[in-house]
Amino acid sequence: MGSGKTSTGKYVAQKLNRPILSSDEMIVQKEGQPIAQVFEKSGETYFRQIEKNVVKELATKSNVVIDCGGGVILDPENIVTLKKNGIIIYLITSPEFIYQRVKNRRHRPLLNVPDPQSKIRELLEQRQSLYESSADLTINTDGKTPQQVGEELLKIFHD
Repeated sequence: MGSGKTSTGKYVAQKLNRPILSSDEMIVQKEGQPIAQVFEKSGETYFRQIEKNVVKELATKSNVVIDCGGGVILDPENIVTLKKNGIIIYLITSPEFIYQRVKNRRHRPLLNVPDPQSKIRELLEQRQSLYESSADLTINTDGKTPQQVGEELLKIFHD
C-alpha cells in the first residue's frame, strides 16, 4: 500500500506495450462496490477469499503486468499461484514515504484508524518477511517517482 505499485505498473505496462491488470480493480468490478465497502459490509476474511479467486484468474494470463494489492502476500497459495507464470517484484518503501503518499486518501480501509502511521508500521512489520521471502526482485521506492522505479525495472529486465 502506497509503494507505487499501481503507478509503476501502469508505466512499465505502457513501456512494454502490455496490458495491466489490477487485482483490486477486478474485485471492485466483481463486487460492484469499492474495496472499502467490501471490507465494511463483508469483512476482511470475505475480501481475502475474493482476492484469492481473482489472483487465480489473473495468474492464468500471459504477457501482462499484474498489480496486486499489498495483502495478497498474506495467503501463501497466492504466491505459489503467481509464481507459476510470472515473477514477483517487491517495491519496498519506508513507513514515512508510504504515509506521505496515502495520507490524503480515504479509500484505504486498513488505514481508516486514528493513527494511520502506526498502522502502516504495524502492517509492514507483519508483512515484511513475507514480502522479502516471496519476491523474485526487490526495488526501493523511497524518494523515487513511479517513472524512475519503472525505468529501474525495465533496465533490469533488458540487461
